[in-house]
Amino acid sequence: MTRPLSMDIRTRLVSAVAGGMTRRSAAKRFGVAASTAIKWVYQWERTGGVEPRPQGGDHRSHHLEAHAEEILGLIGAQRDITLAEIVEHLEREHGVKVAQSTVWRLLDRHDMTFKKNRARQRATTS
Repeated sequence: MTRPLSMDIRTRLVSAVAGGMTRRSAAKRFGVAASTAIKWVYQWERTGGVEPRPQGGDHRSHHLEAHAEEILGLIGAQRDITLAEIVEHLEREHGVKVAQSTVWRLLDRHDMTFKKNRARQRATTS
């Protein structure tokens, strides 16, 4: 992902629009997409600022921490439970809709990783 454009260009574009220029012509003048100019001006009208939002990071998997003990208990009771089964259980029992990757990040935070065992590898074909 690229870095956000500078605050200088953001404020200059918004100032140009506030001074009477259209959003599309301001976008053309400052070399940004028209949709970008529209979004920046909308943000400025709504919040009074044009600061970029934080980028990256996981924003949702921490919501599962409330169910962490139960999820870890499921794994303790059934060692070969799949991520899909855990997701189905959460939705069925608690109405929590999450992706398998969200459950995986929770398990990773709790050091619950699965490592393949050489003794359990598939048999080769003869």
